[in-house]
Amino acid sequence: MAGVSFALDPRLARDTAVVGDLPVCRVLLMNDSRWPWLVLVPRRSGLAELADLDPAERARALEEAVRAGEWLKAHAAAEKINLGALGNIVRQLHLHVVARRVGDPGWPGPVWGFGAAVAYEDAAFAATLAAARAGLGL
Repeated sequence: MAGVSFALDPRLARDTAVVGDLPVCRVLLMNDSRWPWLVLVPRRSGLAELADLDPAERARALEEAVRAGEWLKAHAAAEKINLGALGNIVRQLHLHVVARRVGDPGWPGPVWGFGAAVAYEDAAFAATLAAARAGLGL
């Protein structure tokens, strides 16, 4: 995907920080301390659905989401990893990878639409970014 035009949706850019780039997806950390939450965005313009990726890129993007989920599960001692690609508000194709635990805010319901985001403290956000970069080899 090198050299391909890519711009991150402004809403995703506002709510996240860049962890780094895997072969297909840019990895972002959601700035919501209630849940350890990564967002993977394929680095190609004009994508809205998984079907918009060619089969090889789609398989790679899903493997990258699994890799992100494995890191989150270990990092956060999560009991369940939620994976979603809603796209109703942000049309740009992106995959949410969210670590969940029994008793977390909103359990067992979805994270989307549950209260307002609680931003990380600066030091905790920086530490989580560094841990994600190290854990994902970025």
